[in-house]
Amino acid sequence: MAILPTLIGIDSASPLVALVALLLEVVLLVRYRRVFNLRVIGPLALAAYLGIPFGVLALGQVDRDLVLKILGLVIAGYAVYGLLNLRMPSLSHPSWKYIAGFLAGLLGGAYNTSGPPVVIYGSCQDWAPSEFKTNLQGFFLFTDLFIVANHAWRGNLTGPVGVYLLWGIPAILLGVWAGVSLDPYFKPDGFRKLVLVFLALLGLRLILA
Repeated sequence: MAILPTLIGIDSASPLVALVALLLEVVLLVRYRRVFNLRVIGPLALAAYLGIPFGVLALGQVDRDLVLKILGLVIAGYAVYGLLNLRMPSLSHPSWKYIAGFLAGLLGGAYNTSGPPVVIYGSCQDWAPSEFKTNLQGFFLFTDLFIVANHAWRGNLTGPVGVYLLWGIPAILLGVWAGVSLDPYFKPDGFRKLVLVFLALLGLRLILA
């Protein structure tokens, strides 16, 4: 999502990424379904449902560049904080689930960037790698179904979006295969650092976009 808007425009990129994510999440959730925790994901998804319509409605009506740069600063700052091995806050109060979920829904509906709030929340809960991946996929599956429905209602699922999706399916399947093949080689600490490095790069990309 940090790259596509400059190539095909934000109006096509947002629904396209939602469709691609939906396909990925079905495949990955089937693989990691044994450690899926609905009690954890339920409140996050419920709060996200409240934020998604506002995000879809805001698409094209707010200063996209400003929003994404602010988001990039938050993401990069969190990643650097974690990479410096500083102690992460536990976010133990139940309200954080709903705050993270609502922000994820808001950003997901507008820019399909619902990941960072939930990734940050999961990192602060010290989820194990398998739990981390499964909970994320379950959350994204629930929310992306609603996001795609909102895009359909708004008329954003156009012909070009469908063509882009068909062209992307082979690359999607190749990426899933590569990721699953590499998965056994990552230990918990290495996985955590990989997530933080990825977040830092994503944040930097959003800032410089």
